[in-house]
Order: sequence, then C-alpha cells, then structure tokens
Amino acid sequence: MPVGHLADRRGPKGIFLTTLLVQAASMTSLLFAHSLWSFVLAVAVTDLAGSSGGAARGPMIRRFGGDEVPKFRSYLRSVAMLAGTFGALAAGAVVQIDSDFAYRALIFANALTFIGSAAVLVKLPKLEPLPSPREEGRWIAFKDKPYVAFVVLDGIMWIQSEVLSFALPLWVVLHTDAPRWFVGLAIAVNTVMVVFLQIRTSRGVKGGIVAGRATRRAGLAFLIGMAVIATASGASGWVAVTIMMVGIAIHTVGSLWHAAGSLELRFRLAPAHAQGQYSGVFGMGMGLCYVVAPSLLGLLCVTWGALGWLVMGGVFVAAGLAMPYVIQRAGSSREIADITD
Repeated sequence: MPVGHLADRRGPKGIFLTTLLVQAASMTSLLFAHSLWSFVLAVAVTDLAGSSGGAARGPMIRRFGGDEVPKFRSYLRSVAMLAGTFGALAAGAVVQIDSDFAYRALIFANALTFIGSAAVLVKLPKLEPLPSPREEGRWIAFKDKPYVAFVVLDGIMWIQSEVLSFALPLWVVLHTDAPRWFVGLAIAVNTVMVVFLQIRTSRGVKGGIVAGRATRRAGLAFLIGMAVIATASGASGWVAVTIMMVGIAIHTVGSLWHAAGSLELRFRLAPAHAQGQYSGVFGMGMGLCYVVAPSLLGLLCVTWGALGWLVMGGVFVAAGLAMPYVIQRAGSSREIADITD
C-alpha cells in the first residue's frame, strides 16, 4: 500500500517501472542463491516487488481504461492467463529435461520478461498525479470501511481461483477413478474459456449494481459447479471425467462473472486520486486469499470430501449475496455519482 500511495503522489509510471527492474534483478539473483536464506531473500524481494507493482499499476489501468476499465482489465487478464499457460508449458519441459543448465536458462528467461515489460512501459505516456483534497488524511483506504468490507468479501470470493488449481488435482487423485492426466486437461479447459470469454463476459458489467449482481450470480455458479464436481467421487473413470468437466465449465463461468464484477468494483469504489493506495489494499485482500486458500480447501474439499465441497460453495454464495449490500453502503457513504449507475 505505501508503494501505491507513492504512485498516486509521484505518478504511477516511474514507480511501476522501478518494481519491474527490481523483479528482474531479484529473479536473476536466484542464479547465485546457494543457501536457504539467500533463496528466501531473493523470492521475498521478487514477491514484494510484484505486489508493489500491482499497486502502482492500478492507477495506470484506471486511467488508460477510462470508461471501459472492466473490458480493458479483462483483456489484460486474458493475456495473462495465456502467458501463464505458455510459462507452465516451458516449466514442464524444463522439469522433464531436469538439468542444471535448463533450470538456470528458465530463471534467466523469466528475468528477461521483466526487462521486456519495462521496455514496453517506457513507451507509454507519462501520467501526472491527480490532485487530492487538502483536508484528506494520508491513509484513507484503511479508513474506508465499505471498501475494506468489499476487499474482505472479494478476497473470500477469489479463493475460487484456487479450486481448480489446488483442490481439484487432489480430489482427482485421492477421491476419484479419473485418470491423473485429467488434471492438465481441466486446467487447459479453464484457461481456454477465460482467454476467449472474459472480455465478452465483462461487456455490460458497468456500475456498482450490475457488478454486485454479477458477483451474486458467481457465488451461485460456484456452489453448483462444486456440487457437480463432488458427485464424481465413486463414479467410474470416464463417467467421473464427464461429470467433472461439466462442473469445471460451470465453475469457470462463475469465475468469469466474478472477475468482471471484482475488476469493476475495485476501481469504481476507489477515488480517482488514490487508485494506487486502494489497489494496495485490494492486493492485500488477494494475498490473504492465497494464504488461506490451500489450508481451507485442503480441509474442506480433500479431508471432508463431498460435504466439504458443498460447504465451500455455500461460503461463496454467502459472500456473493452480501456484496450488493456492501456496494449499497459504499454508495451512501461517499460522493461518487456513478457508483450505483
């Protein structure tokens, strides 16, 4: 959040550029990390720079996206999903080769991607800081209770992104007769749907009310999709595959709705002059989600079995149902004319 605040006050381009260069350096330093603590330090700096870059990037997305922020951010998400797929394929090839040179080449290539991103960023126009009200305090995002409530609920909803990448593989291996290669197919189906459908899904998701409804629909879709996946336990191999494919498709539709609503509200609820600071708070909610998700999904979806999938789906439904009330409260607590448009 402090880096996001700095981006608001000094301009986001230079701050974001700095975080990219720090990530390039810290990623390269992994080549020289020959002890546990040097490795931990390199990874910690890389992740800190990455999350700080996300906060600094927030004002750029808001201002370059203009009135089409959800569509613009959805395009970025689609590209990121596609890039992540290519990265996973490259990592899989390196693991198969299993040589010191291959691992080092992958690390160095990853460091170069940050340099490449920085080269693209340099060509973008500079964005001057927006003026802020003089009577306003410094850390306004933490004092904005409706926004913090949104971040908490949205963080809970983002646990859905770990369902297919964490809970499903363990479910396939430990609780179904489906072939293990199905895990890769499931991730591929999810990725293809996001890449081709995220922009289309985001069309029309504009304004607080519409975004709240999209989030509410997403919670229901997560419950249905997870309930379908849970029924695959005990089914024969190909029957289990068919059942889970249906559940994965429904879950992915929910993730498309949720991403569209989340991206709209992330920027819609934040004042224009403090997008970086608010993006930092939003990133903290996302980070908390990724910390909690493995243990929570492991307990419910793996240890509890089918009942746990239903319980987790119920949590998503509850968070989705609560979101419109948080948006309504936010609309009545600030002077943002278009928050409920």
